[in-house]
Amino acid sequence: MSSFLVEGGRKLRGEIFPQGAKNEALQIICATLLTPDTVTVRNVPDILDIRNLVSLLGEMGVKIGKLSATDYTFTADALNIDYIYTEEYSRKAAALRGSVLMTGPLLGRFGQAVLPQPGGDKIGRRRLDTHLIGFQTLGAKLTSMQRHSESRDETIASEDSPEPSNDATNGNTVITAGKLQGKYMLLDEASVTGTANIIMAAVLAEGETIIYNAACEPYIQQLCLLLNNMGAKITGIGSNLLSINGVKALHGATHTILPDMIEVGSFIGMAAMTGSELTIRNTAYNQLGIIPDAFRRLGICMEKQGDNIYVPAHARYEIETFMDGSIMTIADAPWPGLTPDLLSVMLVVATQAEGSVLIHQKMFESRLFFTDKLIDMGAQIILCDPHRATVIGLGNRLRLRSAKMTSPDIRAGIAMLIAAMSADGTSRIDNIDQIDRGYQRIDERLNALGAKITRV
Repeated sequence: MSSFLVEGGRKLRGEIFPQGAKNEALQIICATLLTPDTVTVRNVPDILDIRNLVSLLGEMGVKIGKLSATDYTFTADALNIDYIYTEEYSRKAAALRGSVLMTGPLLGRFGQAVLPQPGGDKIGRRRLDTHLIGFQTLGAKLTSMQRHSESRDETIASEDSPEPSNDATNGNTVITAGKLQGKYMLLDEASVTGTANIIMAAVLAEGETIIYNAACEPYIQQLCLLLNNMGAKITGIGSNLLSINGVKALHGATHTILPDMIEVGSFIGMAAMTGSELTIRNTAYNQLGIIPDAFRRLGICMEKQGDNIYVPAHARYEIETFMDGSIMTIADAPWPGLTPDLLSVMLVVATQAEGSVLIHQKMFESRLFFTDKLIDMGAQIILCDPHRATVIGLGNRLRLRSAKMTSPDIRAGIAMLIAAMSADGTSRIDNIDQIDRGYQRIDERLNALGAKITRV
């Protein structure tokens, strides 16, 4: 297990380029399973989750070419579909949250998929009902996998489940179908991965699939654009009502992944909290939604310079109030609302602001538990319940002190790193594999700007 030693109090200066978007890359790479032709994907982030997903596809038989540090080709013309029934696949897929996105493409193209209960961040329950109900609506059957075996015939217990149950999602779930049939469905939640999975299953189904209450994040839009370039017929892109007319086959295409909006937001908060002057280059600003304005509500000034964001050095920043004078509340919401992945960053940035803010994390009940480490560093935070925390920012009257911390998930990890960079003294952050899952070579990139982060 690796750790970061972080010397606090150092200012950053210069330019930084955000990596390719992690969440988009997971969807796009899985979508390459839908065709035997070659798909070229550019601006792929070099992070642990992506490396693990690429390795998993390679084990399945996908031919992978690396054109450069960020550009790949994927050719899924000779898949070993039996591999998904092996213990090795179960183990590797269960360790990677993004592996859930392989289910839709495999089901759509081959009529079968295996869904291990995926791993990932320790942020609370992350149910898969939306995915499974969507597959069932298209005509798939779910079967609970009772035990693992190298032989497919010995793996499946015949136990059809008309509705997803705890039994179906506690272990591996085998999903099978003849030819999927397009249907109308109203999703119970606007799940991003659920929407992506259903789209990828539906593009090769017979007839028309209509998905209402679909997620409409830029990364879902990017997935739909790629699929249309591969020959799919998807309309309503950018809205929560998608119409998909199934086609018989898809062909190859080339796709460029957007910059990671979560990294962009992380750098905005990092610059303000450390009093640094920073230019974030090539941000795809028009795809950031309300993220810049959400940071402005914390009192952070920034300038849009073309497609770049310039954050001047802040001696202080003050949290706004609502127009009636009530305390500012920042909450996550489905797009175009604020992404939940940035609330951890916004919470830590608020600790060094002046004023108070209520952070309301609606989606995950364990994502705010890392605040006890910030409290140990001297932050004034009241954890109201698993979903809400009140931050009392004292500005320059209170500097955080160094601490030893352990990262429970990607976003808490980067929040801890930002806190350590602004604190007095040297902090230690353990379990930084969690940070590496979402941020490529973050220590090297920040050290080039003036930080002092040592990997041990």
